[in-house]
Amino acid sequence: MGDKGKVVLAYSGGLDTSVATMWLTEQGYDVITMTADVGQKEVDLEASKNKALHSGAIKAYVMDLRKQFVDQFVWPALKSNGMYQGTYPLNSALSRPLIAQTLATIAKKEGAVAVAHGCTGKGQDQVRIEVCTNALDPKLQVLAPVRDWHFSREAEIAYAKEHGIPLSITAASPYSIDENMWGRSIECGALEDPWNEPPEDAFDITVAPAKAPDEPEFVEIAFEKGLPVALNGEPMNGVTLIETLNAIAGKHGVGRIDMIEDRLVGFKSREVYECPAAMTLLAAHRAMETLTLDKQVIACKKVLETKFAELTYEGYWFSPLMDAIGAFNDETQIYVNGVVRLRLFKGQAVVCGMKSANAIYKHDLATYSEGDAFDHAAAVGFIKIWGLPIKTWQQVHQKQVPMEISCL
Repeated sequence: MGDKGKVVLAYSGGLDTSVATMWLTEQGYDVITMTADVGQKEVDLEASKNKALHSGAIKAYVMDLRKQFVDQFVWPALKSNGMYQGTYPLNSALSRPLIAQTLATIAKKEGAVAVAHGCTGKGQDQVRIEVCTNALDPKLQVLAPVRDWHFSREAEIAYAKEHGIPLSITAASPYSIDENMWGRSIECGALEDPWNEPPEDAFDITVAPAKAPDEPEFVEIAFEKGLPVALNGEPMNGVTLIETLNAIAGKHGVGRIDMIEDRLVGFKSREVYECPAAMTLLAAHRAMETLTLDKQVIACKKVLETKFAELTYEGYWFSPLMDAIGAFNDETQIYVNGVVRLRLFKGQAVVCGMKSANAIYKHDLATYSEGDAFDHAAAVGFIKIWGLPIKTWQQVHQKQVPMEISCL
């Protein structure tokens, strides 16, 4: 038994967390690892468990968190049209509070004194995991061995070899990858120079738009209370729907994002993402809201959507303001019901049709053809009252508005 007690480590199976397992053991901790399945592609959970045990862990949890990830984190983000800086659909950021929550739950079950993660001092995931953990259990200590030990990558490899830690390192890919079912984040390598176009080998779940099929594909997404419940008329649970749509939209090159992002830790970073299902669902959801929500609700919601994205990005998922925004969003989504049709073609998911029993759009008010029910005579009085404040101001102040007229 370690003299410092138990620590629960978020374990990916990579070099950093494998070395961290042994290093924490040498510091006097009994290490329990937690590997989370949030829908990352081709993850070998059993191999990760065995590697953790071979790296010094006394116990290794492997958790299928896909349903929990979708129901408790992805769907609230979809209701809020969650896009950091209007561009990034928060795929990696959304998984961090879930990881922190799971670490805290296991720590309580195992009687651990601390949790740990493999984030560096330069990353923003350290902030998300630590802030979320503090919110869930302020008594838990949070350890960051990778941040604290200052090992170079070469030193880590040497340490792993010295301690018999299994290595699966290749030089085939220069990128740093984080993946879950809501999207794939790609950093490092040639991407660090914003002048460089992202190399094609950086992408994995989307086809290059130029090489996508030459014929569009149409999909229909049915929503109930703001959440997708069916794809092309077939009812699906959240996990299946996202995974299916990732394959369909990815085949058409939908969901590639290349942005300069303002990181929480104070500097700008070039980030590349692949989010085919996320970008398709967000486009469909926003469209359905335009058909079913009141103008003032939409305007207010857009302000809170920006705040929601910032809170998620900055690690404030478990905060009073996030709870309040969530309650607001749940109320707005009651009537967001209907079907949206999208055309997937050459990298774009374009809304091309929508219908809803709760639509505020009324054909007899909107049409310019026969059947027009709009009271045109009412426009005279409306315009007079609407323009009265400006007219009064002008009459009082006699402000001259410059006008230029040019003759041909």
